Amino acid sequence: MKKFKILAVVLVVLFILVEVFIFNKSKKSQVQKPIVTVSSFFLYDITKHIAKDKVEIVNILPFGVDPHSFEMTPDIMSKIEHSNLVFYSGAGLEPWVDRIKFKSKAIDMSKYVKLRKLDSNEFEFHKHHDEQCAHNTLDPHYWLNFDNMRSATKVVTKELIELEPKNKNMFLKNRDIYLAMLQKLDDDYTKALASCRVDHLILNHNSMGYVAQKYHFHSESLSGLSPESQPTPNDIKRIINEINENGITTIFFENFVSSKVVKTIANDTGIKVDVIESLGNITADEAKANVTYEELMYKNLKKLSKALVCN
Repeated sequence: MKKFKILAVVLVVLFILVEVFIFNKSKKSQVQKPIVTVSSFFLYDITKHIAKDKVEIVNILPFGVDPHSFEMTPDIMSKIEHSNLVFYSGAGLEPWVDRIKFKSKAIDMSKYVKLRKLDSNEFEFHKHHDEQCAHNTLDPHYWLNFDNMRSATKVVTKELIELEPKNKNMFLKNRDIYLAMLQKLDDDYTKALASCRVDHLILNHNSMGYVAQKYHFHSESLSGLSPESQPTPNDIKRIINEINENGITTIFFENFVSSKVVKTIANDTGIKVDVIESLGNITADEAKANVTYEELMYKNLKKLSKALVCN
């Protein structure tokens, strides 16, 4: 009986030691995995596809949160400070950047892409509606241009290789797959939007300028670059005239933005209302479904092709 008790004690001790070993090994593995922090959905999507499970990705902007009303918290600031690498959009989208002293390498992705300059009419309209950022002459929604996405993908890959050189071949292979996906998207957009009977797109705010510029249609909005700016009665009248004069079939708004004014205009003009994805962020439901940049851009293409009455 005594031997049995001793054996039982030994087995319990061994079990505890094994559990402690496994826990410490798991904890050590987690600590050793580099932390890459990103500020936007498109940067998350690129990093996730290139790095796979080789890094821990932290979102500065939680899924389901309006990017235009987001406020930095001490918890998120702490995560940024403990990151090994930070990617942020730039182009004036993250005013909190100036308040952070990055301890690790931080990449302003807007410096590696081609930004679209607002034309004179767009700028005056933007300046009138967006007082807080009236000085900004550039359109920050650059990730909706596939050329810019290709540039961003190459930058992310380069930085990941510097961070984790042992995974270089895997990163390069994943980069090539992602670039091929972007090329196919570009080709499909070019083909689908090549011949359309309507050449005007109406939105709640000016988010589709890059798409309109590349695929040769006009984009009109109720407000400027910020979806939080309120349209005036003259703005509403202008949009109604655009709808009546250009055979518009659909007016678009985005997630995280009130659709009240848009729905009123649609009711008054007898057209449809639909959601367009600007991809500044995604909803909590979309995050649960693991949606990708590719899926959302194809979703946009289907809606654009229908709204512009393309062959």
